[in-house]
Amino acid sequence: MRELAELALDVTRIKGAVYADIRIIAVKGESLIIKNGQVSHIHCSEDRGFGVRVIVDGAWGFASSDELTRNEIKRVAAQAVKIAKASALYKGRGVVLTPVVKAVTHWSTPFEIDPFTISLSEKIDLLLSIDKALRQVKEVKIARGNMEFQKKSQLFASTTGSFIEQESLSSAAGYAAIAINQDDLQIRSYPSSFGGQYMTRGYELIQELALEENASRIAEEAAALLKAPQCPTGYKDIILDSSQLALQIHESCGHPAELDRVLGTEADFAGRSFLTPDKLHSFLYGSPVINIVADSLTPGGMGTYGFDDEGVPAQRWYLVKEGFHVLESADGDADLADLGGCQRVVGIIADLRGQVEGDAQACLSLFEEIAVTPVGLFGGGEAGVLAHGPEPAAVHGGMDAAREGILARMT
Repeated sequence: MRELAELALDVTRIKGAVYADIRIIAVKGESLIIKNGQVSHIHCSEDRGFGVRVIVDGAWGFASSDELTRNEIKRVAAQAVKIAKASALYKGRGVVLTPVVKAVTHWSTPFEIDPFTISLSEKIDLLLSIDKALRQVKEVKIARGNMEFQKKSQLFASTTGSFIEQESLSSAAGYAAIAINQDDLQIRSYPSSFGGQYMTRGYELIQELALEENASRIAEEAAALLKAPQCPTGYKDIILDSSQLALQIHESCGHPAELDRVLGTEADFAGRSFLTPDKLHSFLYGSPVINIVADSLTPGGMGTYGFDDEGVPAQRWYLVKEGFHVLESADGDADLADLGGCQRVVGIIADLRGQVEGDAQACLSLFEEIAVTPVGLFGGGEAGVLAHGPEPAAVHGGMDAAREGILARMT
């Protein structure tokens, strides 16, 4: 593979590129879905290929292929240069890259059990057992469970001299109970919504999630929500549980801090950003105890890796510091970082070999622990709401007795 990577870079230099990189990728995937006691989906896949990026005359060019041969490497590298030259005819501001330190290394996801060594039958049996437990509650009309695994091997090489090999592994599992009556439909999921728990770990994650042990409780909660009253309106203290808090940070802090949105070069489904550069150090996100970091070093995170797809090493940086928006570093590529006056940080990822790299969130979290006890958090005796995840469920009542609160629906 190294020989093919060097061949691609040599061709781009000869054709006039001032910078070039190549990613050679092999991806193995497996996904399973069980619905109402039946296997509704099994998908096992393997894909490999490569993508070449170049800068010529101040403009980017990109080309890719799934054919890993010397002739195809030469053709695609030349095609990337040709596209860059065509783009240069219509460029505005020329591409200026911030420096990236050369790296020659290997990185891999730490794990204990390779999920691809676990048989399909064992995985399916576990999901079927969960499905059966969910449907023991008569109000649960639809039970759905899933698992998903991906192994990705990638080689990155660039004209700066970097040569980085990475092997990443991710695992996921979750399920949902959907309770239905004549008037309503309610959903409860475990261990969280949106397909369950995803982590860069091995099959040991699945074994640690206590999936079967929680199935009956989740089904009963879904049924209970059918009879639960609406959460009362009014001014109340709200406490978000971990899954809802994670979603809130992702949407309200993560997407707005992506540098392409900040600078207005991207406006897709998640929109642009209100964190314009003029708000630097002056926009108040929260109280002075709030510090939010983007972190590609956290073990197990889906945004955790050794290097991003521009060869930048993993790191940690502030998005919110002592309550204020900061932008000394931001999710963004080397070109945008220069435009935004920011330190270059990790955050450029392409999921597939045929995708050009783009901004991607690292793991976001509240960085420093705030000392608080259950009594301090729920104390005071005033009415409030404890929101359980993005699904419409909450407990309301005296905040000093949250466990004795009233289950309610949130719509």
